[in-house]
Amino acid sequence: MSENIIWTVEGNIKEGQKEDLIALMNEMLVLVEQETGTLNYQWTIGENDNSLHVYEKYKDAESTFTHLGTWSKFADRFTSIVDITRFTIFSDAPTELREAVAGLNPVFMKPVGGFAR
Repeated sequence: MSENIIWTVEGNIKEGQKEDLIALMNEMLVLVEQETGTLNYQWTIGENDNSLHVYEKYKDAESTFTHLGTWSKFADRFTSIVDITRFTIFSDAPTELREAVAGLNPVFMKPVGGFAR
C-alpha cells in the first residue's frame, strides 16, 4: 500500500493582497475538490493577516502529481500574491516527486514514528 504524502506551504501575503489571495483560493478549491486523491487541503491565515499556512495531505505520490497539474494553472498568480517562505514535505517522497517540486526548495522531513488515524 502506498504511503500518504503530507506537505505544508508557508508564506507571507504581499501588502494589500489578502482579498486577492482569498479569491484565488476559492478558484483553486473548485478544482482541488475534484482531485479524488487529495485528502486534506486546508488554508489558514495568521492573526496578523500577512502570513499563510496551507496543509495538504494526499492519498499517495500519484495523487500529488494530479494536484501539481492543478497547481500549475495557478502558480504564477499565487506567487505574485504570496512569497513562499517554506515548503516542507513530511513523508518519504519518491525521486520523481522530489524532482517535480525541486523549484520550490523543499525541506524534506523523514518520518521516524507515530501514527495517523
